[in-house]
Amino acid sequence: MPTTTLPNGLRVIFQPTPSDVIHCGYVIQAGTRNEAPDDSGMAHFIEHTSFKGTQRRRSFHINNSLERLGGDLNAFTNKQETVYYATILKEHFPNAADILSDLVFHSIYAQHEIDKEVEVICDEIESYLDSPAELIFDDFEAMIFAGDPLGRDILGRAERLRQYTTADALRFVRQWYTPQNAVFYVTGNLKWSRITSLLERLTSSASTQGQTVPLRPAAMPVAAAPSKKVIEKGTHQAHVIVGAPTFGGYDERRYALALLNNILGGPAMNSRLNMSLREHSGLVYTVDSYLTTYVDAGFWCVYFGCDAHDVERCLRLVQKELQHFIDVPLTPRQLASAQTQLIGQLRIADANAESHALALGKDFAHYHIVRDTRSIADAIRAVTAESLQQLAAEVYARERLFTLVYQ
Repeated sequence: MPTTTLPNGLRVIFQPTPSDVIHCGYVIQAGTRNEAPDDSGMAHFIEHTSFKGTQRRRSFHINNSLERLGGDLNAFTNKQETVYYATILKEHFPNAADILSDLVFHSIYAQHEIDKEVEVICDEIESYLDSPAELIFDDFEAMIFAGDPLGRDILGRAERLRQYTTADALRFVRQWYTPQNAVFYVTGNLKWSRITSLLERLTSSASTQGQTVPLRPAAMPVAAAPSKKVIEKGTHQAHVIVGAPTFGGYDERRYALALLNNILGGPAMNSRLNMSLREHSGLVYTVDSYLTTYVDAGFWCVYFGCDAHDVERCLRLVQKELQHFIDVPLTPRQLASAQTQLIGQLRIADANAESHALALGKDFAHYHIVRDTRSIADAIRAVTAESLQQLAAEVYARERLFTLVYQ
């Protein structure tokens, strides 16, 4: 799979496929964790306002640039990156590369556009506050990483957002939106030489005078002390999260942790938590476990919604399943079945071309590796029952658990 680094520091990765549908985009290593302490929601704010005009294009032209060709242009922000991406037919790839490069490196953040778009973001915040099943995840991460940038919510605070100016936006992008902090990924039926020559031309004027994200973080963020918190929300049902911090994406145990999480409460109906809380006990409609991994830290959590009077019973059932992993190793048959299930899920997910392309770009940006589903499958098959039990004893230990309840 071809990769290169252009003279300005931009990394490029390409996976040739027979498809004439091209998936491409920029992964910018600038997310919520890169904000200054008083720059609430800045990374997400930049994502929105980048679409409101560049040195060459007005907002209308940006919105119409690929859609008129049958394509799609979009973006999202999370804790450790902002991604601008496009889907387009092969013959229109130069258009996509041009508009993406223009958005990332030449947006102007005009004040009149900022003033309008900030109200859109504030509406987004309000809608999020009305969704306790989503909001609780932000509050839970704020508990785990209290005092660390990873504990900040992505959307920010409305009162601070309304204070932002063109100068604030330019300060952030000049610091972080540089070629050396970016990866351009692309999949489809294209010529490698065409991709690199085009990108070199399109990014030749991009500023390289920013702060470079380190290739690998020096230290893992310090998690807060475990605690339990109950917040009165007046919701019809209780929303509950229980979990604990884990290691980052460079840790070799990441595949074992993914396997453990999938058995516990992954998306399949046969997960242990679904069988216990829903199928056997009839206490919940939804129960899932999630694994969030950053380059230097992470956390796992179990989420469920239930009647308020069933919260403690559900928590006991969750704890019972966690303790079972610690006390009883998987049998060879159970382990093989779990490995087959997770590998199957990964292979099916990789069949989604857009998701696969995005994963390709993110892995190359943060871990400097070329994503290979076969090597991931081999790593999952190499996990032993003993290593899973040891890992469970570490990450599922009762004394490490955080609990958050909305009721």
